[in-house]
Amino acid sequence: MISLEALLDQLNENQKEAVVYNDGPSLVIAGAGSGKTRVLTFKIAYLLLNGYHPSTILALTFTNKAAREMKRRIADLVGHERARWLWMGTFHSIFSRMLRAEAERIGFTRDFTVYDASDSRSVLKSIIKEMQLDDKVYKPGLIQSRISYAKNNLITASSYETYADLLKSDAAQRIPQFSRIYAEYAYQCRKANAMDFDDMLLYANILFRDFPEVLDDYRSRFQFILVDEYQDTNLAQHIIVKRLAEIHQRIAVVGDDAQSIYSFRGANIDNILQFKSQFPNSKLFKLEQNYRSTQNIVAAANSLIQKNKAQIQKNVFSEKNKGTRIQLISALTDTEEGYLVAKEVADLYYQEHDPYSDFAILYRTNAQSRNFEEALRERNIPYRIYGGLSFYQRKEIRDVLAYFRLIVNPSDSEALKRCINYPARGIGETTINKVSDSARQNQVSLWSVIGDPQFFQLPVNKPTAQKLLNFHDMIYSLSVEAQKLDAYELAVKIIKTVGINEDMLEDNAVETLSRRENIQELLTGIHEFCEQKVNEGETQIGLTDFLSEVSLLTDQDMDTAESTDKLTMMTIHAAKGLEFRNVFIVGMEEDLFPSGYVSSDRELEEERRLFYVALTRAEERCYISYAKSRFKNGQLNFTHPSRFLSDIDQALIDLPADFRQAHVEQPKPLEVYNKNMPPQRPSMSSGPVSSWKRLTPGASKEEASSDTVYQSGGGVTIGNKVYHEKFGTGVVLALEQMDGNWKANIDFGDNGTRALLLKYAKLKILE
Repeated sequence: MISLEALLDQLNENQKEAVVYNDGPSLVIAGAGSGKTRVLTFKIAYLLLNGYHPSTILALTFTNKAAREMKRRIADLVGHERARWLWMGTFHSIFSRMLRAEAERIGFTRDFTVYDASDSRSVLKSIIKEMQLDDKVYKPGLIQSRISYAKNNLITASSYETYADLLKSDAAQRIPQFSRIYAEYAYQCRKANAMDFDDMLLYANILFRDFPEVLDDYRSRFQFILVDEYQDTNLAQHIIVKRLAEIHQRIAVVGDDAQSIYSFRGANIDNILQFKSQFPNSKLFKLEQNYRSTQNIVAAANSLIQKNKAQIQKNVFSEKNKGTRIQLISALTDTEEGYLVAKEVADLYYQEHDPYSDFAILYRTNAQSRNFEEALRERNIPYRIYGGLSFYQRKEIRDVLAYFRLIVNPSDSEALKRCINYPARGIGETTINKVSDSARQNQVSLWSVIGDPQFFQLPVNKPTAQKLLNFHDMIYSLSVEAQKLDAYELAVKIIKTVGINEDMLEDNAVETLSRRENIQELLTGIHEFCEQKVNEGETQIGLTDFLSEVSLLTDQDMDTAESTDKLTMMTIHAAKGLEFRNVFIVGMEEDLFPSGYVSSDRELEEERRLFYVALTRAEERCYISYAKSRFKNGQLNFTHPSRFLSDIDQALIDLPADFRQAHVEQPKPLEVYNKNMPPQRPSMSSGPVSSWKRLTPGASKEEASSDTVYQSGGGVTIGNKVYHEKFGTGVVLALEQMDGNWKANIDFGDNGTRALLLKYAKLKILE
């Protein structure tokens, strides 16, 4: 075990001050790459070495991965035995644990199911259909998002109609029945003994509000509270933390307001900006030395974020080498942008000998990845898409997990509907709908109906009724076994009993083999989970424990990409917390980054923070690219470079020759977001817009003089019949020229009229 002196010797002065102060509330503002995790880890170790019992320390993170890593580091410092008793995990995992212990108080059983986003959406689809509402207006995704917003702001279904402003907003969005849907959704979840992710925090607040003795118990238990990434907390999380800490005031929150980028998930930057007003006696610590990036990258990020008004001022610095300037790549089209970035990656790979795993391409939206994927494939550059389909979202895994959920919680109607006819048992959708109707009419669960079809007068024939009873009896017998077997033994028995093994052995097709391997991998994971819990001192490891772990995994926890040498592609939101030697930030254009949906200065500042996060992922080299034109909705749109590029100190960035003039013509702040403004065609070069030459479809071939012909690989003129690999045969309707680059408007019949740059179109002239 490490000594206090040896512990503190590993910290710089600012980190040390933040670690040793434990006399009251503290806010640690940690700049990018400044050792935030190190401070949290050492602070907990410091508390343990000063006599705090590990079970009295509550540490809240945003990913299980972060919690596990911190716990491992703490164990290395103070010993495994001490570290194992810490209350450390995500908000959802910690409060799920509390809610299972106190479930009966709020009307649930401790075996409640946790619905993921897919389960919730399925329930909402059923409700919208049953209410005979138009799902084109009452879109399940929209309804799900608004329910999440309400819960994160501690607005229950029963109290929703007391908020006049929300009802007015619903009416304005043409969804006046939202409150009814929300109420029915809440009822269906409770009937299924299920909570969704947002319920974890909502019910924790309700528990503490309605049962003050429970709140007092946890206040007494947790003598010190630490919260990571405090800028990402929402109202529900903030209120929970405030309630737990308001008596003893021993709370330390760590975060960076400059990296608050999740408002779309409910995160509220005011929680960190106004921490001082919530805890007037709090002390502020700043971690300003960046250990990740070169001086140029840090200086560029600083110059950018200084343009934001809502922030806690800090001066982040680096003592690493100065490094190269940021490189700005200007592309004529989004397709060319992909090729230029791929070329730069290839050049760096061969010149600097950096492995591909040291490269990342970051974009604002997932839809941008396609051009880069194609360009990387052409150069045989291996890559992975971070945040793709996770292991636990694969169909065969979800099928097995549905059985697990149903066996531990037979009231889980979504699980029952998923697995009742897999493998096929002759129980079709018509029968399931009849069961659902009967359950709704009798206000009972689907499980109750299939257990006694005759009593509920289910309108099915005897063979079908018997199939339902057989399924019910099989699940019931397995639920009895669940009381005797550990999670792994029960999982093996379930897969064998319900017929999944037989279904997987029917053929040896590649897809079937892959599904079989995935299920085997699931069993391996359950076995490892049981072993881990035994090593931690637990003796009774049930399937409920495993389901709790799986249901609360976050995006980063579920990233299962293999650790091979591959370039990483991801959205900037997904990149937070990661770092790469070489970073490419692509698509830096107005209406893309910042997003065209921004409508206020507050939203614009969050977009700037998002760019700050992207810049600070880079360790040594940072490249930024933009295209002067981009295909969107089948049309070629001309674009401006992002206003954020001019926020960076120009001495720190290499600008292409054509950037300055193009950027001067960019609209003033927020004018681009005025949707009532007529569209304007920006210039793509240093020349005026009037330099464009255009011929209309009515022009004759004689009028199409030599300067209107694209002279590369054969001339193209108006009226030509041409062939394109993707769109087929078409007729050239019009030509436009600028700086020697030609665009053709071509009618491809059923494939529509397309605007193609002849430099890239690879057209074959037919006549």
